[in-house]
Amino acid sequence: MSTINLTVKEKVAYGLGDMGCNFVWQTVMLFLAYYYTDVYGLSPVHMGTMFLLVRFIDAITDPIMGSLVDRTRTKHGQFRPYILWMAIPFGIACMVTFYTPDLGSTGKVIYAYASYILLTLMYTAINVPYCAMANAMTNDPKQRVSLQSYRFALSTAGGLVVALVALPLVKYIGQGDEQKGYLGAMVVMGIGAMLLFFYCFANTKEHHTAELSPSKKGSTFSDVKLLWKNTQWRVLFILNIVLLTGVVLKAASTMYYVNTVMGRADLATMMMVAGMLANIVGAMASSPVLGRFDKIKTYKVLIGISGILSAAMFFIDPSNVMLVFVVMIVLSVVQMSTTPLLWSMMSDVVDYEKSRSGRSLSGMVFSTNLFAIKAGIAIGGAMVGWILAGAGYVGGAELQSTQATTWINLLYTFIPGVFFFSLVFVMHFYRLDANTLELAKQQSPEQANKLAADAV
Repeated sequence: MSTINLTVKEKVAYGLGDMGCNFVWQTVMLFLAYYYTDVYGLSPVHMGTMFLLVRFIDAITDPIMGSLVDRTRTKHGQFRPYILWMAIPFGIACMVTFYTPDLGSTGKVIYAYASYILLTLMYTAINVPYCAMANAMTNDPKQRVSLQSYRFALSTAGGLVVALVALPLVKYIGQGDEQKGYLGAMVVMGIGAMLLFFYCFANTKEHHTAELSPSKKGSTFSDVKLLWKNTQWRVLFILNIVLLTGVVLKAASTMYYVNTVMGRADLATMMMVAGMLANIVGAMASSPVLGRFDKIKTYKVLIGISGILSAAMFFIDPSNVMLVFVVMIVLSVVQMSTTPLLWSMMSDVVDYEKSRSGRSLSGMVFSTNLFAIKAGIAIGGAMVGWILAGAGYVGGAELQSTQATTWINLLYTFIPGVFFFSLVFVMHFYRLDANTLELAKQQSPEQANKLAADAV
C-alpha cells in the first residue's frame, strides 16, 4: 500500500475538528465541577458521584459506537459522516448541560444527571469516529504523529479560546447572574463547535478505508472479546485511565487552587491562558523535535518528568506567583508533547491488531480507549468531589478551612504527580516499537499474536 502524505490544509482541517470538541470539552474540564458546586448548587458529593456513575453508561455505549463505526460504509467514507450528522446535536447538548432549571433540589439533581448523560452520549457519537479517522487519512506512522501534533495544537488553541473568553463571556452575558452567564457562554461555544465540525468534514478525506470484514455481522461483544486478547491494547487502556485521572485531578482543581490556595481569583484566566499556550508549544514540538527518537522511551522519560514537576509544585509557596507560573508552564509543555505520541500508539495498536487477527478494528480500538479516557475523567472528577467534601470545602464561601486549603493544594499538585509518574511503570509493558510493528506485518496472524504476547 502506498504511503499517504497529507497536505497542511488537511492536517489543519482535521485539527479544527478537535478544536470544536475542545470549545466544549475544555469548558467541561475546567469549569463544570466548579459550575455544579458554586453556581448550579449541587453538593460536592452529588457532583463527584454523578461524574463516576455516568461512566457506567459509557462502558456500554462507547464499544457499541466503535463497533457501529467499524461496520459503516457510505459515499462520504467510514468516519466523516458522523462528524456531519452529530455536529448540531453535540452543540445543543453542550448548551443544555449548562442550563440551570428552577426545579427544586431533587429536580435539579435529576436534570443534572440527564443533561450530563446526553452530553457524554453526543460526545461519544462524534468523537469516536473523529479519533479513528486518523487511521483512514494516512498509513504512515510519522505522518500520523504529525497529524496528531496539528490536532492537539489546534485542540489546545480551542482550549486557549475557552480560557481567554469563557469567564469574560460569563461576566458580560450574565451581568452578575452567573447562571445566565454560563448558559450564554456555552451557547456561543456550542455554535462555534458546530461550525468547526462542518469545516472539518468538508476539508478532510479518507484516503484509504479498510475493506469491510466478512465478520461484519459479528457482535460488539465478540469485537471486545477479540480486542481483549491484544496485550498492547490492554496496556494503553490502563494507561489512559491512570493518565486522565491525574489530568482531571489537576484541571478540575485549577479554579479551586487559584481562588483558595493562591488567594488570587484575578489570576484564573491568566493561569489557564499561560497553560494553554504552553500546551500548544508542546504539541507542535512533538513531531519535529521528538519524532527522531524512540517513541516508547521518549514517552516514558517525559511522563516521568511530568510527575516530578507536578508533585514538586506542592512545595512551592503559593504566594510566589512567578515560580508557580514557571513550573506550571514547563509542566504543560512537557506533558502535551507526549500526547501526539500516545495517540499515534493507538494507531499502532490498530495496525498490530490487523496483523494479529486480520481484523481492522479502528473504531473499536479508539472507542474503548476513549472509554478509558472518560473513565479516568470520571474517577478524577469523583475524587475531586469526594476529597473536597471530606476536607470540609464549602461551595461559595469566601474563606475555607486550613484542611480544605491543604487538600486543594494536594489535588492540584502532588496527587496528580503520583498518577503521572506511575505511567513510567505502565509503559514498561508496551512493546510496539517500529521494528516490532514491521515484523508483525511480515508474519502470519498466529506469529504476530505471539510477538508481543509476553508484554503483560
